[in-house]
Amino acid sequence: MRARGFTLLELVLVLAIVALATLLGAGAIGRGMEGLRLRSAANGIAAQLRFTRAQALATGEPQRFEVDPSAHAWRAPKGRHGELPPHAAVSFTGAREAQPAEGVGAVVFFPDGAATGGRVRLEQGGAAWQVDVAWLTGQVAVARAR
Repeated sequence: MRARGFTLLELVLVLAIVALATLLGAGAIGRGMEGLRLRSAANGIAAQLRFTRAQALATGEPQRFEVDPSAHAWRAPKGRHGELPPHAAVSFTGAREAQPAEGVGAVVFFPDGAATGGRVRLEQGGAAWQVDVAWLTGQVAVARAR
């Protein structure tokens, strides 16, 4: 009668399959974390844009939010400033008349809540998010970009 069990080859094959599945799972989780960081950065920009709009409404004076894609940085009223994810591709689309300098974008909010409008797009590793500012209402929205 033959003893039941597994051969060494079968055990090695099972261990190799488990190792491969673990590597694939770790890669998927890493890409998911990049997407979460990007979404968090987009929500942070949206919060600062909303703060800038609130300042325009409260003070009765136009307020400016600036984004410098090449420096991966943003600036808002009351000395607020911050950085964008260093490995993300950052782009800004908006009114040329509101630009404070070449390569720097800006959204100006007016005392009635309206704005010059604009879009900040963040992209990294296949994930992309955009923050849109409506020119007529000054409404700020965050959405996954395509």
